[in-house]
Amino acid sequence: MTDTVRESAPGEPPGHQPVNGWRKEYWRKNLRLMVVLLSIWFFVSFVCGILLIEPLNTVVIFGFPLGLWFAQQGAIYTFVALIGVYALRMDKLDDEFGVSERDGEGNRL
Repeated sequence: MTDTVRESAPGEPPGHQPVNGWRKEYWRKNLRLMVVLLSIWFFVSFVCGILLIEPLNTVVIFGFPLGLWFAQQGAIYTFVALIGVYALRMDKLDDEFGVSERDGEGNRL
């Protein structure tokens, strides 16, 4: 199925793809971002915190084995940081596609 070219409807960002085209592109970029961020979290929590815990435990930082730190704290800190990254990137993506939530004066809600 191919999309046909049409003019932007009122309230729709100018120059965007046809009716469902921009939605598909928006969702594709959103999914890509989620996959990248969840892959980072998986690596830190599962690979570093479980699979590589023994080799990482040979490194001691501030008196704590690095593998133990990844298993106990690192995955949590990484997850919280990734939530912030996701929120910031989605704000930019919403602005790019003209779907951000703003009040009448253009301020973010």
